[in-house]
Amino acid sequence: TTLQDSYRIVIKIHKIYHTKRHPPPVKFTTTMRFIAGTTTLLLLTSSTSTLAFQAPSSLQASNRRVATFSISHRPSLISHSPSPFARQPSKFSTPSQSSTSPLYAASEASEGDVGDSSVASGGTATIPNEIFNLVKSIVGAGVLSLPAGISAFGNAPSAIFPAIALIASIGFLSGYGFSLIGRVCSYTGGRSYRGAWDKTVGESTSWIPAVTCTFKTCCAILSYSMILADTIKALLMTAGIETTRNVALLGITGTTLLPLCLLKNLSSLAPFSLLGIAGMFYTAVAMALRYFGGAYKLGSVAVKGGKGVKAVAAVPAGKFVADVAAKFQPKFGDLGASAALTPNVFILICMLSTAYMAHFNAPKFFIELKDNTIKRYNTVVGTSFGISVLLFALIGSLGFLTFGSASSGLILNNYSNADVLMSLSRIAVTISIVFSFPLAFVGARDGWLDVFKVPMEKRTDSVLNKATLAILTGVTLVASQLKELAFIMSLAGATLGNALIYVYPALMFRSAVKNMGDKASKGLKREVPFAMLSAFLGVVMGGIGAKMAFSLL
Repeated sequence: TTLQDSYRIVIKIHKIYHTKRHPPPVKFTTTMRFIAGTTTLLLLTSSTSTLAFQAPSSLQASNRRVATFSISHRPSLISHSPSPFARQPSKFSTPSQSSTSPLYAASEASEGDVGDSSVASGGTATIPNEIFNLVKSIVGAGVLSLPAGISAFGNAPSAIFPAIALIASIGFLSGYGFSLIGRVCSYTGGRSYRGAWDKTVGESTSWIPAVTCTFKTCCAILSYSMILADTIKALLMTAGIETTRNVALLGITGTTLLPLCLLKNLSSLAPFSLLGIAGMFYTAVAMALRYFGGAYKLGSVAVKGGKGVKAVAAVPAGKFVADVAAKFQPKFGDLGASAALTPNVFILICMLSTAYMAHFNAPKFFIELKDNTIKRYNTVVGTSFGISVLLFALIGSLGFLTFGSASSGLILNNYSNADVLMSLSRIAVTISIVFSFPLAFVGARDGWLDVFKVPMEKRTDSVLNKATLAILTGVTLVASQLKELAFIMSLAGATLGNALIYVYPALMFRSAVKNMGDKASKGLKREVPFAMLSAFLGVVMGGIGAKMAFSLL
């Protein structure tokens, strides 16, 4: 199909020769768009490689044509967190308007093949597949800090009621922002977060969401390091090995994280991300068993009856309470549901903004959805965020009801090292984070290289290795000094998360509707004030939440 000066070319690659330095050969068939007048074509694929195609000068433009290309092979850096600085050519490009670059390929090659998908017709992913992948993206280690968010404003069991209401409300607003991004891509043809901003707000300011995504990714890998430091220490102590938090952090960083981050091909790590969602469901079940089984319940002494005094039988303590440090033992007071009216509640709200964060991948989910109508896309978004709300409410409530105001920023720290059931949860979370860490790290590294305007041709293995060492050293140093995960979650959510979830999508939607002019429906025009209201709420919540986050230090 002719798209002005753009043509679709079917590329069939039957065999790729390789050496020890390159991945094994891959076989696939894909369809890609050839921009007339350009010399370089890039194939976006979920396989083990990103391939650069050099178009021969003899290629004649036609509506559909099978052609042969010379191939230059380079291992891809496939990541769940795409490079946020990637630029996007227009949907209908001309030689004077756009050209495809390796940076664009790196940003789009997250997970899945967008080769034959277009904004109009979508990809090949079914609704169930999209729901599973989106829930996997949303539900991460950040959910383990939610009990501490509840304990930030309450210490009585009734505090879970306003907490659950907030989890549901913030989940709705986050889902709405996720939906807005996909809809903007539908209206404009944008295929990335920055691409959607370019086509609505403008290219001159597209560095703003790009830088925000980079810093947000850095906060993600920082929180990963902090979680690993605590969980590795607890697991070693379970095995009878005494160690400190910093030694555990340096050990896992030097022996595991650094080698993984130095890999030039990370596609083989993607399947391990499945352990993340499985680990969270297992953790929820384990926490329920421990709460309802009373394994961490505080005991009480018997009270003898007498004149005007009712006798009270002794209550034995849970079998694991004695193994828990005093600061992590259950503690409850009288600050219940009414405490949600205090400013401290914004700590939980901002932590939720981090927990629900998956919005920089919204364009990918819209593009890859088969028959990607807005109705089908919203079905994916609504179902996925609904499942996430239920899991967040379950883990947050169970952790708080078990430990109250003593809930740690990483709730797994509250459980005894002798508790085998929870040790298995620590193992699952650790494995998930270890293999997810380099996938997120690549996004942070590429973002910083873009910040310093390092061109693609100068990003040699030596440069990438030096950048990896520098960034990982900085993250490890900060993680060794910061021990309160709830602080990172709430501060990042208050600033970066609120911007990406509430503010930027609303601004893009308003600009998209404005650019439609008279073609915009009355319904879209009426929706703009609601979208801007969500942006305003994001700014207010972020301002108050950032201030309250520092009270956690």
